[in-house]
Amino acid sequence: QVQLVESGGGLVQAGGSLRLSCAASESIFSFNAMAWYRQTPGKQRELVARITSVGSTNYADSVKGRFTISRDNAKNTVYLQMNSLKPDDTAVYYCNAGRTYRDYWGQGTQVTVSS
Repeated sequence: QVQLVESGGGLVQAGGSLRLSCAASESIFSFNAMAWYRQTPGKQRELVARITSVGSTNYADSVKGRFTISRDNAKNTVYLQMNSLKPDDTAVYYCNAGRTYRDYWGQGTQVTVSS
């Protein structure tokens, strides 16, 4: 069973930075892509950033220029560097690992941005 463990969430003031980490229990090369999603109460989970096995990335418009997704293949870890944080970024952030017929999810980490 694949396990994804997120860390790095917390409380930060607007304009500050956080780095989220997602450690996978298997080689991240075995996934087509890895991604970060976020969710707030009453809303659907939304894609924040995605990185493929060959390093291609894409971002939600709301985070372009502020967030950066990266991967460390040797550590089986994916990161989300979040800069210039805004109160609207407050959410539970989830790590996702995708294969052709199945997605895997972490337990989520809370990010709270105070104004």
